[in-house]
Amino acid sequence: MAFSVLAVALLLSAGAAHAQMYRWVDGNGRVHYSDTPPVTYQKSGGAELSKQGNVIRRTQSEAERRAEAERQAEQKRIQAEQNKQAQLDRALTQTYTSEAEIDLARDRALEHHRLAIRGAEIRGKAVESNLAELKARIANIEKAGRPVSPNLKEQLDQATRESLDLKRTILNNEEAMVLVGGKYAADKVRFRELTGK
Repeated sequence: MAFSVLAVALLLSAGAAHAQMYRWVDGNGRVHYSDTPPVTYQKSGGAELSKQGNVIRRTQSEAERRAEAERQAEQKRIQAEQNKQAQLDRALTQTYTSEAEIDLARDRALEHHRLAIRGAEIRGKAVESNLAELKARIANIEKAGRPVSPNLKEQLDQATRESLDLKRTILNNEEAMVLVGGKYAADKVRFRELTGK
């Protein structure tokens, strides 16, 4: 009987000698060791130990995996920005040979907006004159106690809408000119940095 108990104990200890050990910390901060990983092993993380107690493999906790994923995503974002900047730099140095060429390109881009503004201003003066005339006619009709025709009201509405559209066109082109000026100014600074000119 004693022999069989001893044999079983030896077999169990021999099996345990080959088994891996796991170390983990529970929610209360207590350290545990076991030959089987806990249910929460994937969530809380832990270490797989050799017979000598050395760490063979470490499993990250959920928080560590999330932090690692965020770190990798940030690295990818930075790399993508660097790649984009490298493409822009190549395009800049391949498009222009001097800052004077950048100034010429800027002036051409600005001229488009200047022409649009000038056209809207000229048309705006005619529309404002028409609006003033329509309002005067309507005021005279109302003063005489007569009804204003639907056609005249429609003309006034149409002229008012066109006046607003023209003002919006002028404003949009003025804003675009500021953006264009800023873009080409930044291009000149970067060109200078890249070429040392």
